Order: sequence, then C-alpha cells, then structure tokens
Amino acid sequence: MSTPDLHLSTLLVLNDEGRIVATREPEATRGPLFGLVRSATSCAWAIRADVPNDVARELDCFAREEPPTFNLRDAPLHAERYVSLLKSRIAPSQTAVTKIRQSDGPAFEFPDSLAPSVDAVVVQDEGLLRNFRGWVAGEIDAGRAPVLAIVEHGYPVSICFCARRSEVAAEAGVDTAEAYRGRGYAPRVTAAWALAIRKSGRIPLYSTSWTNHASLAVARKLGLVAYASSWGLSD
Repeated sequence: MSTPDLHLSTLLVLNDEGRIVATREPEATRGPLFGLVRSATSCAWAIRADVPNDVARELDCFAREEPPTFNLRDAPLHAERYVSLLKSRIAPSQTAVTKIRQSDGPAFEFPDSLAPSVDAVVVQDEGLLRNFRGWVAGEIDAGRAPVLAIVEHGYPVSICFCARRSEVAAEAGVDTAEAYRGRGYAPRVTAAWALAIRKSGRIPLYSTSWTNHASLAVARKLGLVAYASSWGLSD
C-alpha cells in the first residue's frame, strides 16, 4: 500500500536526520525547502538540509500539528505559517521573496489489475527519442529506465519513464509528442511502464499538479486511486 512516507522517499533523497539533500533523478536538484504529504490516515514531511536549524524546528512543530485529510484538495492547516516563516527567515529581501514557489497536487497508486499494452516497447537508446527535447546520452541508464514507448514511423511518439525512483518505488514521467496527443497513447504507455516497474520489484507511483488537466485525465483513464496530497515550497 502506498503511503505519504513512501511518496517522500521515492521523490527525495533524505539524510540520516530525515532532511532533504537532493531529488531522485539523474540531474538531481536540491529539492524543495519544505515538503508535506498528507493522506486520510497519516502525514509525512521533510525540510531541506540547508534550512537553518531554528527555522527547521519551527516548521517541524507546525507540521506535527497537521491532521490527516480525506479531502486531498484542502490546503494544509498551517499553509500560511509555512509560507510566512520561509519568506521572513529564508528570503528576507523583497527580490528573494518572489522566488518562493508553492506546488500542490494528488499522488496516485495503480490498481492491482492493469491491461497489458501490446504495442509498447522498451527504449534503451536516447538517440531514438528525437521527438522529445532534453534527453542526453546516458540518461536512461542513469535512472530513467525502464523507458516504455509507443512507436510510429520508427521513433517513439509517446513515452513513460522513471521521473524519479528508489530501490522500493518509482514515479512515472509521461510525455507524448504534440502531433500525437489525443490518441489515447499516454494511458497505454503508462500502464506498460507500471507493469514493467512491478516486474522489477518496485511499486509504481504517479503524481501531478491539480492544474495539469492532461495528466489528471491519464490518471482517470487508468483508474488510478488518489491516496495522498503533496504540498511543497521551493526557492
């Protein structure tokens, strides 16, 4: 069963103190200043390692008061306090204040039964991904594998890959070339990826933002179940 703790540990690398040190992706970043994941039964949170200890203690105190929630669209109980604290203590200048960004969205788990895709293939060469920007040599082996794709005219046109992964679980990243959108490729390739992840012994996960309607539509078509809500603040 997916949990807030699993979501956090899949997307972020945490140190022995439970502080965020990086994201789990080939080109890792420092990650959010503060991340909070809530479900109907529990909450999990983490604070970036470079946040001063006194600020981290205050954030932690507020987070301990957060109740589990059945309404995943609800803002955290102390949302305004988290924002105010980080703005005043981490980004005191007027210029830096504007750099603190809020993100939120649902986290999904896959149903037990998924229909296999007969036309999805495994991609192992970034050179084949010419319909997609940003892929560099070695990226698949560095942490994006498995990459599943639907191919047209010899090249992938819809792909699902590991946006982030740990030894226990992996988070889906989905992309469809613009000219091929609206054909139902994304749900099919995502299902194929999830089955491949399960075959590797990991748990497949899927998350997005509340405003990403295309991604939410993929979740609906696959019958994914929202088990938690992720909320965070980044600089």
